[in-house]
Formats: sequence, C-alpha cells, structure tokens
Amino acid sequence: MKSWFMQSTADHATIELREVATPEPGPQQMLVRMRAASLNRGEFIVGHGLMKAGAVKAIGMEGAGEVVKAGAGVTRFRAGQRVMGRCANAFSECALMDEPETMAVPDGVSWEEAASIPLAFLVVHDMLFAQGRLAPGEWVLVTGISSGVGVASLQAAKERGAKVIGTSGSQDKLDRLRSLGLDLGICTRVADFHDAVMKATGGKGVDLVVNTVGGSVFAECVRSMAFEGRLATVGYVDGVLKAEIDIQALHAKRLTLFGVSNKLRNAEQRAAGVPAFVADLMPAIAAGRIKPVVDRVFAFDQLEAARAHMEANRHLGKIVLAMPAPARG
Repeated sequence: MKSWFMQSTADHATIELREVATPEPGPQQMLVRMRAASLNRGEFIVGHGLMKAGAVKAIGMEGAGEVVKAGAGVTRFRAGQRVMGRCANAFSECALMDEPETMAVPDGVSWEEAASIPLAFLVVHDMLFAQGRLAPGEWVLVTGISSGVGVASLQAAKERGAKVIGTSGSQDKLDRLRSLGLDLGICTRVADFHDAVMKATGGKGVDLVVNTVGGSVFAECVRSMAFEGRLATVGYVDGVLKAEIDIQALHAKRLTLFGVSNKLRNAEQRAAGVPAFVADLMPAIAAGRIKPVVDRVFAFDQLEAARAHMEANRHLGKIVLAMPAPARG
C-alpha cells in the first residue's frame, strides 16, 4: 500500500509517498481502508515536538474509512462498517484504528466531513466541555477562529448556547463565519482586541478563551477574561512559546489557565474522553446542527499542495486528503 512519510531536520520537513506493507491489526485494533484524512497544522510545524529532528515517520493523525479486518477483542465494529477516529499513519491507503478511539460515521456525514471530526472536535470537547465547563449564555473568545479547531470551537459553543467572539486576519473569513453564529468578529493578527471584547461583553470580559495562536496574544487574552474565567492554550502557530502572566489578575479574578494536548497522554487517557464526546456532541453532528466545515479536498497524491494551501493560511476550516475509492469486482 502507499503511505505518506515525513522527515524532519532542525528547521525543515520534507514529505514523500512510499510503498509499504499493509499492517495487521493487533488486539482491539481494526485495519481500515482509508477514504479521507484531514490535515493538522501542528504535525507539519518544525519544532512542535511531534517528532524529533532527523526522524522519519508515516504521517496523518485522523481520518475515516471502511473496516477491512478486525483484530482480537473487537466487539463494536465489523467489516464494511464506516468508521472515523484518531489514528497514526492516517495519510495512507490503509491504517490501524484502536477500537476505544473509533466512532461510527453517522448517516448523511460524508467521508470528508467524517475525517474532519475526530481530532478537532475531540480537542474542542476537551476545551469547552471537560476542562472549560462552558455554560449556556457565557462568552467565548477564540483567537484564530478560522482554523479547523477554531471553527469547531465556534460550532460547539453555539450548540452549547454560548456567545462567541473570534479574531482573524481576514475580514472575509469572519464574514463567512456569521452564518455559523459568530456574534462578533475582530479583524486582527495582533494583541489589540481587549477593548472590543470588553465593549461586547458590557465590561465583564469573556468566560472562556480558546487560544489557538500562541504567546503573542496570551497576555491580551488574560486581560480580556472575566471573573473566574478559563483560558485554554491549544496551539502556538505564531511560534511564541513564552509570555508574561499578570499574577495579580490571575489571583484577584480567580482565573484558570490550562493546556489542551494529547502529546503526553497514553492510549487510555486519549480514549477516556470519547464516550462523553459522543454523548455531548455526536447527536448534533448526526442531526446536521453541527456540520464540519471542509475548506478544500485534495487528491491522495497531492499532499504537498494541500500542505502549501494550509501554510498559506488561505483555508477556512479543515483541509482534507481524499483516498481513491476501492475497486469493485
């Protein structure tokens, strides 16, 4: 089978398509014929620590496809079933999915939409529901709201009954997100949104911040928080890994600062949040109230072009790689 690999140096990453053996599923694993997989920016950013310099590995972190073969102990899925999940080597013709992290694809959800759900929406559920304790009527600020995680955060927050402020360097993207319920869009790429946030919230500030940008806006996010506000750090596309913390504000306003990452979690910890996600958000996805936003679909052999599209920041939502449909005999 064909599989995309990436090799990383200290400051650059190259990708290439290789021919490799089809893997065999182990206990509680399934071999899945991949039909679509979505890109995640962090995997391609050198220095994010997702792989060591000089290392070579198959890439892709989430996708959807049809079960080909189930390993020992698999009870919830069978051959031919449509599934989606977080998995290693998702940019491959076939990949292994662990049953605890695998979900059935709802009827009416396309392969491309399904491939956009597992990582982004599970991360969003962790931020907004599990750690963020978002309640109906609260205010949410999402920096870099046009990203895959940003758009998913907007949709999940609106489903929860919250009000959402988003920042983006593109006014066009902000205008397009109004149809998904964006209450206020602030067109900026720098840390200058505090005044607009405070005006929108009547001087109160936001109850929850989703910071997808990084350290360059961290202090401004803290300034924009309400009493007992929560701040989730989920990315640092700006490359700024350090920021000042206003200790007085942290103390007086009883703020909560937390990170959202799977980097150091083991398999059991990653899978632990799946049942709650399925209960809280999958009904809205199945009913069409939440519809993953797919910006553009690239053919399987066009990963380099898909990566360039992502790095140019032209997308709104998720970029997807589509695998060829299996031949029917």
